Amino acid sequence: MPSLLRFFLAAAALIGTTSLLAAASSLPARPNIIFVLSDDLAQGDVGVYGQKLIQTPRLDRMAREGTRYNQAYCGTSVCAPSRTSLMTGLHTGHSPVRGNWEVPVEGQLPLPAATLTVAQVLKSAGYATAVAGKWGMGMFDTTGSPLKKGFDHQIGYNCQRHAHSYFPEFLYRDGVKFDLPGNTGNGVGPIYAQNVIQTDVLQWVRAQKEKPFFLFYAITLPHGNHEIDDLGIYADRPWTAQQKAYAAQVTRLDRDVGQLLDLLAELKLDEKTLVMVAGDNGSSFEPTSEMGKLFDQAGNGLRGFKRGLYEGALRQAALARWPGVVPAGRVSDEPWAFWDFLPTATELAGAKLPAGATTDGLSLVSFLRGGPAPSRDYFYWELHETNKPLQAIRFGSWKAVRNGPGQALELYDLTTDAAESKNLASTRPELVARAEALITSAHTDDPNWPLTGRAAARDADRAKNAKKKK
Repeated sequence: MPSLLRFFLAAAALIGTTSLLAAASSLPARPNIIFVLSDDLAQGDVGVYGQKLIQTPRLDRMAREGTRYNQAYCGTSVCAPSRTSLMTGLHTGHSPVRGNWEVPVEGQLPLPAATLTVAQVLKSAGYATAVAGKWGMGMFDTTGSPLKKGFDHQIGYNCQRHAHSYFPEFLYRDGVKFDLPGNTGNGVGPIYAQNVIQTDVLQWVRAQKEKPFFLFYAITLPHGNHEIDDLGIYADRPWTAQQKAYAAQVTRLDRDVGQLLDLLAELKLDEKTLVMVAGDNGSSFEPTSEMGKLFDQAGNGLRGFKRGLYEGALRQAALARWPGVVPAGRVSDEPWAFWDFLPTATELAGAKLPAGATTDGLSLVSFLRGGPAPSRDYFYWELHETNKPLQAIRFGSWKAVRNGPGQALELYDLTTDAAESKNLASTRPELVARAEALITSAHTDDPNWPLTGRAAARDADRAKNAKKKK
């Protein structure tokens, strides 16, 4: 190679390296962090993922201004354990919550006192912290209260069942119940709860403009009950009442995210704020259902939906936006998971985990900025929704699923079969053995979540709840 050419190539490489170092040094110190977690939003609900009937102009714009992820994985495919993974950085083989467990009289199985959350890490680093919408990880008189888990401010629901109503009789602010006069809790009332929550969120963000903040905005939209105060553009569509309401819920979610982004621009916080939006599970509806047939949530061809562990249940809509840092218009097919959020936020804040704290996640900071996703041995999920706990593991492009105790592992090659339609277990016994070994290593026994069935204490709470509702 001529010496002059070698000189120019070396110079170009040096310039490229210098540019990367400059970008790294220009990363805003202690950025604001907002994670908007929608309850049940699926990839197929959003325009940039292929939805044709429901309008999501602000989420579509957010994708153009940031990065869209096609293989972002939830914690698992129902509410409480999925958001527990997001908050604790633990997958459901180690998490203290691995299924929905309702505790009488109101609330869910609480996070233990010793369980660390991302809010606690960020608060220790000087961040203001707030949770809005639905918490679902422990009532206010338990160890799982958001106010005991690092959040300075709370607005909205705590109990998941209470959050099924968009016209509830009451909400909570900082753990104190306040009434919504005229609401009946059964779909009737003058006050739409999301409007109250959205107003509070915008006021809180405005008040934090001079200091770093973390907002966990756990929006209940578009989870059922499918209730809305204004059908808007869908009022005259030739659809069922539920279909109209669902579409309007998704568009309301889109509008509210847009208002939050507009406020950041107004406050000149755009370039200081990472905003991530995701659903808490994949597709919510069976493809043959009223919603599934019209809105084609499974239009991406993936198998499965909520309460399962196939890809259609685990991959969810996910976007990231941070002008000047997150590449605009990028579409990534590389995987990451909810338990990566805690180490990511920790690195961004310049914080350190307390001595002895552990996480299953890996920091996504370089990935968010346009680099490759972090390399890892596996992704692991459990789901204890029924008396037949499910398990799944992804290692490389291979995915193994066990649909209940004693069931044989199914094996799929996601590179050629993202729809998980061809079970290759019988032809690749060495990969099945590897999957079994990884599953064993990823799972830690917990008396609340036995792999043999449902814990007796959980059945007792179910019986108490059933008696209470009679």
